[in-house]
Amino acid sequence: MKALTGNRLADGEAVFWKDGRWVERFAEAQIFGDEAAALDAEGKAKAQGTVVVDPYLIDLIDSEGLWAPLSFRERVRCLGPTNHPQHGKQAVGGEDVEALRHAHGAARSTGRVNLIKRK
Repeated sequence: MKALTGNRLADGEAVFWKDGRWVERFAEAQIFGDEAAALDAEGKAKAQGTVVVDPYLIDLIDSEGLWAPLSFRERVRCLGPTNHPQHGKQAVGGEDVEALRHAHGAARSTGRVNLIKRK
């Protein structure tokens, strides 16, 4: 499963694709099970001009019966900012926020792993 994300150009907010428009909460994001549909949505998003910066697809995993990004980085973007739990989307709370906070899975830290191997 995949979702489409990017950062809104006007304010830098992490946003998610839903049926041809951008929404702020990951819980509202359109989930793609079909690779062709996901790539089609990514193409449409990139054709929107100056709405978001560099939209891209992210991998998802099941977390407590809800979908969550596989990558820790993307989970942080969904909840951000991380400077205080009373700021950003995490302050809103709810079942979807708790699922994101407790999600497990690969952090995809290939860069860090390669750095460690060089030492």
